[in-house]
Amino acid sequence: MSDFRKVTEQVSVSPQISTADIDTALADGFTLIINNRPDGEEAGQPTNESLATYAQGKGLAWAFIPIAGGNLTLEAIESTSFALRDNDKVLAYCRTGTRSCNLWGLAAAFTASVDPADIIEKANTAGYDLTGLAPTLQHLHSSAG
Repeated sequence: MSDFRKVTEQVSVSPQISTADIDTALADGFTLIINNRPDGEEAGQPTNESLATYAQGKGLAWAFIPIAGGNLTLEAIESTSFALRDNDKVLAYCRTGTRSCNLWGLAAAFTASVDPADIIEKANTAGYDLTGLAPTLQHLHSSAG
């Protein structure tokens, strides 16, 4: 059963997905899935290649933007912002959904598409606490443009 958590009209995040979740994402109208989970993070975890191949075979776009631990790099933030810019409905996942939500928030601040207070509120509504990122969100948002 899928655990897609709606953050915005465009973005949902999720813990680890399966092929059944990909089918659900397709039925729910998602156009892109972003995998933020590095291969081999946990025993028995599906590989990026196996899920990407399945999703692409169903007509879903796929992006692999792996984040190990808390290493949220500027490159990952930029890659996420480009992926969000080019897709209407996106599902991002990692082990618990936290890294994916953090990365969405940083990308939204980086592009100044969402105010930092709104980023924190939207994440909180989806069940994720981004208050620790508030200074970084504010810095990225004020530097955008």
